[in-house]
Amino acid sequence: MGSHHARMALFVAILSASMIHDAAVAQLSLPPDLLQKRVPIKPEAAPATPKPAAPKPASPKAFTSAKTLAAPPPQTPFDPNADNAYAAYQEGRYRTALDLATKRATSQNDPKSMTLVGELYANGLGISRDDNQALQWYKKAADLGDREGMFALAMMRIGGRGGPANRDEGAKLLAQSAKLGKAAAAYNLGLLYLEGQTFPQDLKRAAELFRQASDAGNPEAQYALATFYKEGRGVEKDPAMAAKLLGAAALADNIDAEVEYGIALFNGTGVTRNVPLAVAVLGRAARQNSAIAQNRLAHILVEGQGVPADPVEGFKWHLIAKTAGASDPDLDARLAELPPDQRQKAEDGAKRWFGLGK
Repeated sequence: MGSHHARMALFVAILSASMIHDAAVAQLSLPPDLLQKRVPIKPEAAPATPKPAAPKPASPKAFTSAKTLAAPPPQTPFDPNADNAYAAYQEGRYRTALDLATKRATSQNDPKSMTLVGELYANGLGISRDDNQALQWYKKAADLGDREGMFALAMMRIGGRGGPANRDEGAKLLAQSAKLGKAAAAYNLGLLYLEGQTFPQDLKRAAELFRQASDAGNPEAQYALATFYKEGRGVEKDPAMAAKLLGAAALADNIDAEVEYGIALFNGTGVTRNVPLAVAVLGRAARQNSAIAQNRLAHILVEGQGVPADPVEGFKWHLIAKTAGASDPDLDARLAELPPDQRQKAEDGAKRWFGLGK
């Protein structure tokens, strides 16, 4: 676990292949020192005690089983009063969407249609990908006050798509979009304040922006703000608030939040200790290929920490986690001592996970 506690240089990476509202625009990410710093599972005899005056933590009733951890309905990236162009977009009829949106954008000067046209060009949907065209359409929408167009244009400027990277212009566009209520813009602007390159680093301002996006239901912001409360960055340290935010982000299917919330439930950090619920939450993250959750789950099940021991299931998850690089010499040693029939069952379970067994 030492590697997960190492303090790494504070920076924000630009990920070229992901974004918040579709696949076209690069998404900023949390710096590695926040994203990789995990809370270890503590011995059962020493659970953490929530602060007496802390806000009420998330209720465990919200996680009565792994099935309750369902993703929220997909967010609508454009105007809810969608026209035929947007309906075609939703149905995957991209060429029709392009034709209808282009006609409406030119005839009615409609900024939502302009953003949709930019989206189609940026993703190469219904037409060959063309960053220059996407940039022009996003700019037209942004100039007319469309917050979605502002956000998309900002991320293209920051990522250097359609022209040289311009982080200052991107930051200004994020600020404008955030003022108009775009949660993703507030979150990404907060990351820039956390990074400390485009602006002087300002953790309090970053926390304010994360809170704005978090209150609007953005799970990435909820997770980021939870790490702030957990470590006392930009806000006073508050394990209960951290647990509450982790629970909200976990419900929205943020895998990192599921891992951290499961660990918080196991340790009783900021939330009432609930080992069976922790197993359910970690199990969901494990089934979504989180090697950290798989490793934590393996320890709990192998050692019977607060739940009946299940070495076969536990070592199955250990073997699965190892394929993703989550080595664990202690579990390796325990596996070597396992009776041959149980070891075979664990290995068979791991093979089935990868589709290699019956």
